[in-house]
Amino acid sequence: MSEIKSEISIAEAQELVDQWIKTVGVRYFNELTNMTILMEEVGELARIMARTYGEQSFKESDKGKNLGDEMADVLWVLICLANQTGVDLTEALRRNFEKKNIRDKDRHRNNEKLK
Repeated sequence: MSEIKSEISIAEAQELVDQWIKTVGVRYFNELTNMTILMEEVGELARIMARTYGEQSFKESDKGKNLGDEMADVLWVLICLANQTGVDLTEALRRNFEKKNIRDKDRHRNNEKLK
């Protein structure tokens, strides 16, 4: 694969992951397998978050884990799932912002817990 530029759009990320899967990765794992892998990756991210920002101490096996790398692993598998289920993440995110801007317009501003 060619070198990845420093900034990529969501659509470009979807295309790059698809190219990588089809050339280096051979094929996508099935959707259920990828959903399970996503949960594993979220668990790894949660473990680092709990140890970095929570009360748990680091185990020897946790040392050297990179928070950004764990987040990227989650994003990678999420992109795989989007690609194989036909979801355009750019459009989905745009619609999600629209939904939140309508539904939550005043919700958080009026939440006493956030003041």
